Amino acid sequence: MLERDGQTVPVSVDEAWERWQRPGVAQFRQPHYLQPRARIVLEEELPDVLAALEAAGAARFDALSMMPPLITDRSPRDGDERFKTITARRPVLEQVLARTASEEPGLELHHGVAVRELLVTDYDGTPHVLGVRTESGDELRADLVVDATGRRSQLVRWLEAASTVRVPDEVEDLGFVYYTRFFRRGNGPLPEFRAPLLTAVGTFSILVIPGDSDTWSVTLFISGDDRPLKRLRAREAWTALVAACPLHAQWLEGEPITDVVPMGGIVDRYRRFTLGNQPIVTGVAAVADAWACTNPSLGRGISLGLVHVQCLRDAVREHLGDPLQFAQAWDAVTEAELAPWYRETVEENRDRFAEIQALRNGIDRMRNPRPSPLRQRALFAAVGRDPDVFRAYLASRCCLTRLHESLADQDFAERISELARDSDPPPPMGPNRAQLLSLLEVPLAAAA
Repeated sequence: MLERDGQTVPVSVDEAWERWQRPGVAQFRQPHYLQPRARIVLEEELPDVLAALEAAGAARFDALSMMPPLITDRSPRDGDERFKTITARRPVLEQVLARTASEEPGLELHHGVAVRELLVTDYDGTPHVLGVRTESGDELRADLVVDATGRRSQLVRWLEAASTVRVPDEVEDLGFVYYTRFFRRGNGPLPEFRAPLLTAVGTFSILVIPGDSDTWSVTLFISGDDRPLKRLRAREAWTALVAACPLHAQWLEGEPITDVVPMGGIVDRYRRFTLGNQPIVTGVAAVADAWACTNPSLGRGISLGLVHVQCLRDAVREHLGDPLQFAQAWDAVTEAELAPWYRETVEENRDRFAEIQALRNGIDRMRNPRPSPLRQRALFAAVGRDPDVFRAYLASRCCLTRLHESLADQDFAERISELARDSDPPPPMGPNRAQLLSLLEVPLAAAA
């Protein structure tokens, strides 16, 4: 395994948080969450990683604990254990993974080694990747090259430079910008969740993520072209807005351990390495964010990445001896198991962006025009009132079952409509647009 970042892996999680630099990971200091699907994969495949995470102070979290208060039937159901997970801040998770990998027999880790280009030959008329050439000029050959370099992957550029391959590369930038601050528990108890991890509040969203060692992160994210809201980069403005959200203000009670950390440039990207059923390149496999990446607010990246690697392991076992068969099998399983999650995530991102733009222009997007099924007002009303609808919605958030699959059940869809007919409008989750703009003016004036 070649790792471009060369800094030595820290010995302790505290050192990882305080001093470790990972320039190859754009979101290294941003919120991070392992969905329950990731916990399930770790239990099945990497129990030593799970044990090491727990030893490092990772938080055990049951997503069912966020069940809305209006749901009176809180009796357990078969399968509720699938909603449990374990999660940690990104530097802590990476420190645990790196140290566990260093102890894995047969795995060679090369830190500070960057790839410059691919080694490509011809295989029955199709470009075939033989290996890589590093920045230092060393050639490393392999039966299969796996690109796990994340959302900054250079695989398309490398392929174009080494052959005539042109990889279809869908890129969409909705322009979301994140403003995150981390906290640690002070003298009091840990705050309680009174809302979902991710809550849309008019023209901004708020994301709260539990972390390891009694830490958590709070993120406000906005449309990048909403200039007045870019004031949230200032600590006073950021704090004032969180304090104005009644179901989230309690998260300010901890001890801040960072200032407000911004991040932008988050794109949705999808790549496919076949045309029809014919591979355009063999000998290489892009996994996780190197294959497709989305706005990370839903926290699906590593969870679905682990599922993708499970699929890769199975494809390697069955087809590695035949590069063409492997490429076809890898494309087929990726399209069947991972692509639907990508499409559903992008659909939700687009709809949320359209909702924000409409609200900025004084239009109620939930009424006109019609939003996608993923953001219908009826669905949100039903989620807050019915334990089974809540579980189905939660299963999509936990990367267990896509929401479109649940909505395809006619009985389920009718239940949503029935619950929504007599539901009251939800109480405000935070300031409306006019209140928001007024609120952001006050702390800036005070700071000046």
